[in-house]
Amino acid sequence: MRSPLLLTLGLALSCHAGATVFESHGYAQFGTLKYPASFSHFDWANPQAPKGGTVRVMAFGTFDTLNPYTFKGTSPVSTPNFIQYGVSELNEPLMVGTGQYDPSGDEPTSSYGLIAQSLEYSEDRSWVVFNLRPEAHFNDGQPITARDVAFSYRTLLTQGHPLYRTSLQEVQRVDILGPRRIRFVFRRSANPLLILRMGELPILPEHYWKGRDFQATTFEPPVTSGPYRITQVVPGRRLVFERVKDWWGQDLAVNRGKYNFDRVDVEFYRDNDVAFEAFKAGEFDLYLEHQAKNWANGYNYPAVRRGDVVKAQIHHQIPTQTQGLFMNSRRPALADVRVREALGLLLDFEWTNRALFNGAYRRATSYYPNSEFSASGLPTGKEFLLLAPYRAQLPAALFTQPFTVPQTDGHGIGRETLRRALGLLADAGWTLSGQRLVDAHGQPLRLELLLVNPGLERILQPYVENLRSLGVDARLRTVDRAQYKQRLDQFDFDMILMTLNQTLSPGLEQWQYFHSSQATVKGSKNYAGIANPVVDHLLDDLLAAQSRDDQVAAARALDRVLLFEHYMIPNWYLDAHRLAYRNRFAFVTTPPYTLGLNTWWLKPVETLP
Repeated sequence: MRSPLLLTLGLALSCHAGATVFESHGYAQFGTLKYPASFSHFDWANPQAPKGGTVRVMAFGTFDTLNPYTFKGTSPVSTPNFIQYGVSELNEPLMVGTGQYDPSGDEPTSSYGLIAQSLEYSEDRSWVVFNLRPEAHFNDGQPITARDVAFSYRTLLTQGHPLYRTSLQEVQRVDILGPRRIRFVFRRSANPLLILRMGELPILPEHYWKGRDFQATTFEPPVTSGPYRITQVVPGRRLVFERVKDWWGQDLAVNRGKYNFDRVDVEFYRDNDVAFEAFKAGEFDLYLEHQAKNWANGYNYPAVRRGDVVKAQIHHQIPTQTQGLFMNSRRPALADVRVREALGLLLDFEWTNRALFNGAYRRATSYYPNSEFSASGLPTGKEFLLLAPYRAQLPAALFTQPFTVPQTDGHGIGRETLRRALGLLADAGWTLSGQRLVDAHGQPLRLELLLVNPGLERILQPYVENLRSLGVDARLRTVDRAQYKQRLDQFDFDMILMTLNQTLSPGLEQWQYFHSSQATVKGSKNYAGIANPVVDHLLDDLLAAQSRDDQVAAARALDRVLLFEHYMIPNWYLDAHRLAYRNRFAFVTTPPYTLGLNTWWLKPVETLP
């Protein structure tokens, strides 16, 4: 970042004369930027990578809209792993490096201008100005202006998915200062994260959406400003992306060496086994593997042995997603923390890992696995200071013992653990009557684990059997995707296996996951129905962090409270990418914070003599 400049901004920026203003080509939430204004490309990209060729990939599931920004429907980018491929229906944001569009490979909390050529911001972070590139335009030729930015903000705030409304709530007002100059003024100052989040704002074309129903589902390819456009759509089954040959952003430093394929064909599969067989048969070029059993046993076939297919496990430093069995505390039985803790004792990870996963995974004991945000040991230092004011509202054990999960020898739940679970349930008013747990009125403890992926049934059936052995009337129920989404949006479930995406800089998405204000918002990601004032206070501390140390301390404090309240039964995680690909790709390296498929290119085909 360049040194602060004393800019003569006057009334145009509502700034006192002589106030310190920072101007830069990028923004670091904490510390300084790795790459100077003169940088030519990211270290993990090859600016000389050849362009060309067609790549075929698969996506899991289906889609019923090409609008990713609304409550209605499922768009392609919402399906598992789609964002990894570097093509999507998303609009380009003002800046890249944070957010899902094009994450950084080697910096945790930095972003660089994309549509925005530069930004200016006050020392107290109470406002930010984005200066747009004069050459930036949508793929229909229309220039991107400050009006489009303001339109994007207003539209997503008023008509977008509730998640967008939540993330934009900190903006007090938007001022258009010129055709390519726009300012966001925040409701509160001293929050360095807000500038990053505004840089992630996707920029929609006002001229395209004006007169259209923004909230309706559509299969019409959207007008974007990115390196690819959608040229073919088979609803729910297939998409074709073609590279924009005269793309305005291709020579920017943030893009050099990226987006090298001329065409990307995406086929959607509803069954992983069918998809893998299609990959083996040569139907597509890349397979992201998420089944441990298949990773261990499925790749002993001729193409792998010949080297025509490369099988690679690549370790990374990306905070892995939160994965666990989320319990809906809106349900009366699950509102009691003792019941939730007892249910968590019945998950035998060691048996599951040995019998079903070939020992591939690690047990998660955090909402932020594989990251420095994980609470461990006892709270100390800044974390302790954040928690101490709420000692009376928190479990005493939180201050005296680390959070742990029971371990088994991999051959079943031990008797001591079963006794502990029954004791917790008895304290909560549930007693055994015959072979069933009942309350004071004789009503049984019933629990339905709602699924959408039939492949999870064999993994979770042993857990259900453990619950039944304790007297819980437990069952699995698998529904189709439309019904599953509807039930999630309405919080009509007891327990679900869910993943929450985590980032290198936890921020407003944590509010969406855990804040009490989201517990009653239909379609929110507060699946557990968390309405805890201590969690709310810690979220405020997290969002107000002024340094990386402050952020880490607040995240660890939040993690510890969530764990000791047992809203979720932590599952397992993997700290590596597992993928197989045809031996026709080349790349520089895999950076620590992203897989970086958008920097791969096709090897030249050797000319036969």
